[in-house]
Amino acid sequence: MNKNKAVITLLLTVVLTGLFLFTAAVGWGEGNTGAAKNIKLGLDLAGGVSITYEAVGEGTPSAEDMSDTIYKLQKRVEVYSTEAEVYQEGSDRINIEIPGVTDANSILAELGKPGSLQFQTMDGGIVLEGTDVADAQAGSYTDEMTGVREYVVSLTLTDEGAVKFGAATAENIGRQIAIVYDGEVISAPTVNEAIGNGQAQISGNFTFEEAEQLASTIRIGTLSLELQELRSNVVGAKLGEEAIATSLKAGAVGFVLVLLFMIAAYRIMGLAAGIALTSYVGLVLGLLNGFDMTLTLPGIAGIILSIGMAVDANVIIFARIREELATGKTVRSSMKIGFQKALSAIVDGNITTLIAALVLSLKGSGSVKGFAQTLALGIVVSMFTALVVTRLVLNALYALGMQDVKLYGVAKEQKTVDFLGKKKICFLVSLVVIAGGLAWMGVNAGSGKGALEYSLEFQGGTSTTVEFNEDMSIEEIDAQVVPVVAEVTGDNDIQTQKVAGTNQVIIKTKELDLAGREALNIKLAENFGVDKTTITAENISGAISKEVKNDAVVAVVIATICMLIYIWIRFKDVRFATSAVAALVHDVLVVLAFYAVARVSVGNTFIACMLTIVGYSINATIVIFDRIRENLADMKKKDTLEGMVNASITQTLTRSIYTSLTTFVMVAVLYILGVASIKEFALPLMVGIVCGAYSSVCITGALWYIMKTRIVKKEL
Repeated sequence: MNKNKAVITLLLTVVLTGLFLFTAAVGWGEGNTGAAKNIKLGLDLAGGVSITYEAVGEGTPSAEDMSDTIYKLQKRVEVYSTEAEVYQEGSDRINIEIPGVTDANSILAELGKPGSLQFQTMDGGIVLEGTDVADAQAGSYTDEMTGVREYVVSLTLTDEGAVKFGAATAENIGRQIAIVYDGEVISAPTVNEAIGNGQAQISGNFTFEEAEQLASTIRIGTLSLELQELRSNVVGAKLGEEAIATSLKAGAVGFVLVLLFMIAAYRIMGLAAGIALTSYVGLVLGLLNGFDMTLTLPGIAGIILSIGMAVDANVIIFARIREELATGKTVRSSMKIGFQKALSAIVDGNITTLIAALVLSLKGSGSVKGFAQTLALGIVVSMFTALVVTRLVLNALYALGMQDVKLYGVAKEQKTVDFLGKKKICFLVSLVVIAGGLAWMGVNAGSGKGALEYSLEFQGGTSTTVEFNEDMSIEEIDAQVVPVVAEVTGDNDIQTQKVAGTNQVIIKTKELDLAGREALNIKLAENFGVDKTTITAENISGAISKEVKNDAVVAVVIATICMLIYIWIRFKDVRFATSAVAALVHDVLVVLAFYAVARVSVGNTFIACMLTIVGYSINATIVIFDRIRENLADMKKKDTLEGMVNASITQTLTRSIYTSLTTFVMVAVLYILGVASIKEFALPLMVGIVCGAYSSVCITGALWYIMKTRIVKKEL
C-alpha cells in the first residue's frame, strides 16, 4: 500500500465511522429522524402498549388452557417485538405488554379479536378446530404466465390437523371449505386437490393487507380460549431517563478506558484497534436500526459488554504479530503471518458462539430470542472489524512510515508455567465452590426462602393500580413511592409503570395477601392522600412463562450439542469438545452458586447473563485449544505432552489476561455507574468473566490432557 492509498484508507475509515456515530446520535430516541430512528426502545426504557384480555365463557378456565393461550400469544406478539411480555392476571385474564408502540387501537386491530375458529364444509360438517392450525402467514408469489404478483395465506397444520385436513380435502375436491370465525364466514376457498402434508395455501385475488388480515384472524383464532378485550392502555417506561443516561455514560467511560489500555499495551497496533473498535460501535448502532430491533436496558448493557469482547480478536492478532517479530521477521512480514495464524482461533471461537446464537434465536422465546439476535449481530461485526478494518488501518499506518519495530513491541520469552502440576488443586477448588453453592441452594429451599431469589418476572406477584392526585415522573415515583411500598412489602423487587394520559401508576410487587393489600392501601392513602376505594389489585403470573423457560432450556441444550459437534469436527478430537463443554458447565454452575449465595435477583437479566457467560466461556476455551492443536502438530520427539500443554496455556496467557481485563473493566464501570437493574446484571457477569478466565487457563487444558492420556481413542 502506497502513501496515497494509506491516507485515503484512513480518511475513509474515520469519516465513515464518524458518519455512523453521528447519524446514530442524531436519530437516538423517539421523535428523531436520524439513522437510529428505527431502534425501538423496550418497555423498561420507553414504555409501550398494555392490553388486558378476559376469557369468555362460564366458569374459570383451566390452568392448562391459560398456559397454552399465554404461550401462543407470546409467540404471536413477538412479531412486534421479541421483548414483548405476556402474563396471567387473576384467574381468567391475560395481559400483553408490547414495547416501542403507542397506538393501542392499531395493535388491537392487527392482533385481531381472539375468538372461536373452525374450518367447515358447506353443509356444516366440522373439518378442523382452530387448535389444529399451528401457524398462518401472509405471503406472495409471481404468476409465471402473467408476471403478476399474487398474495396468499400459507397455513401450517399440527400433526393431528394434517391428518384430518388430508381426509377432508380428499373428500371435497372441487368444493368449498369455509373458514368460520365467531360464527361468521371470513373465507371459503375451493379445494383443488387433496392436501396431506400439513401445508396449505389460500389464494383469492387478495391485496397484501387482506392476506395479512386473514392470516392474523386465523392465528388469533387458534387459541385454546376465546378472549375479549377488557382494557388497553399506553404505559410509560419502567425506568427513567436516568437509566439510559447512566448506561450511556458508563459505556463511554468504559470504552475510553479500553482504548487507552489498548494503546498503552500495543502502541500503534492499539491505535489501529481503537479505530476499528470505534467503527464497531457505529456499525452495531447502524445495523440495530436497519434490522428494526427492540433495545432494552439489558440490551444496552449487552452491547457495551460486546465492545469489551470485541477486543479479543485484536488481542489474539497482536500477540501473534509480536511473536513473529520476536523471531527476527520484519514488521510487514510479521503482520501478514500474525493475521494468518490468528485466523483459525478467531473464526473457530466466533463461529462456535454464532452457532449458539442462531440456535437460541430460532428455538428461544422472548428475551432469549432478543439476546441471541443482538449477540449474533455483535459477533459478525466484531469479526469484520478485527479481520478487515484493523488490518486495513494497520497497513495504512505502516505505509505512512510507522515501521519501527519499537512502535509494535516484541513478545518477550516467557517461562512456562506448570499449570498441569496444579490441576488437582484447581479441580478441588472448583468442586468445593460448586458443591457449596448447590448445598446453599438446598439450605435456602429447605428454610422456605427459595433456592434462588426469584424476581417478579419468574414467580409473579401482585399488580396494584393507584390513581395519584398529581402526575408524577418516574424519578419522583422511584424516590417517593417505591420506598413506601418497600416498607410495607419488606421487599425491594418493585416495578412501576405510568399509564399515559392519566395520574395512574401500576405497581408490581411480590404476591400480597388481603392483609398485605390493605396495609399497602392505607400507607399510600396516608402518604399521598389517594382515595383507597379507587385502588385495584390483581395477582399476576411471571412474565417468563413455564413454556418460555422450557424453550430456553431446550435451546441451550441444542446449542451446546451443536457447539460440541462443531468443535469435534474442527479439532478432529472429541476430547477437545467434551473439555470445552465441561468448562462451560463449570462456569455456569459457579455463577449459579454466586446467585444463590449473594441472593442476586433472578429475572430477565439472569437469562441474558447466563447466555453471555456461555458465549464468553466457549470463546476463551477455543483460543487455548487452537494453540494446543497447533503445537501438537509441531511437537518434536523430545517434547512431552504435559510440557506442550503447559507451553500452550502460557503462550496464550497474555491474551487471556488482557481480554478478561478489558471486558471486566467495561462491566465494572456499568456496575459502578449503572442503576439497580444494571447492577443486578453486571455483578454476576463480573464473576462470570473471572471464572471464565480461570476455567480456560486452569481447567480446560488439564481436562483435555487427562482424557488424552487416560482415555485411549483413535483420532478421527
